[in-house]
Amino acid sequence: MKLSRRNKPLYLQIKNIIKDRILHGVYPLGMYIPSEPELEAEFSVSKITVRNAIKELAQEGYLEKSSGKGTTVIRNTSASKLSKWKRFTEVLVEEGRQIQKQLLQAKVVTNEEGTEPHRLFGERCLLIERIYRLDGKPYIYYTHYLTPLLEEIELADLNQQSLYGLIEEHDISLEKFRDEFAVATAPAHVEEILGVPGGTALLQRFRYSYDDRGEVIEYSTGFYNTRMGHYSIHYDA
Repeated sequence: MKLSRRNKPLYLQIKNIIKDRILHGVYPLGMYIPSEPELEAEFSVSKITVRNAIKELAQEGYLEKSSGKGTTVIRNTSASKLSKWKRFTEVLVEEGRQIQKQLLQAKVVTNEEGTEPHRLFGERCLLIERIYRLDGKPYIYYTHYLTPLLEEIELADLNQQSLYGLIEEHDISLEKFRDEFAVATAPAHVEEILGVPGGTALLQRFRYSYDDRGEVIEYSTGFYNTRMGHYSIHYDA
């Protein structure tokens, strides 16, 4: 796998990729991650680079390294800054499901007047389209609109890491989220991608993500094929 050769250290890139795989069930709880030689070969890096990535994940409580046995996943949820709520993908992973992400496109676009992206970001913004697959089948179609401050995000990173993690790497701290829900039919090309009949009523989610100054950083819309599974949020007391 090709890593970005910008200023971010390689071991941090590998750490974030492995963490994202853990959070999406690619490396399940209680299972071994690939061996150090396998990771060295996958990322074309040195042994010390891989070991530094694993060391940080162990310090954060995701991995446990056993001499001569391998490295085990011991935690598969992230810590929320906002509350004790669990992200939807975390709930699915805890249930033994696997989530895969597929980047469709990422480009800077000109926003049409009167649209929500134009109201939020002005004349231009970064547009990202992605599919989430649940156990290999198309489940969620997302369109993200991001502040022009994030136009330099690299496509290779979007394929492998959390979008919110990449936002924080650009020194933007997300402090508040607002979700709105509706029932709607999706555009024909989205119905085709999700494999649902034309005119099917789908759950639609709108998300607004704000920084510490109250500025909108992300606006996104998602269509969920809830026939494959209900949208669920778990709260811990």
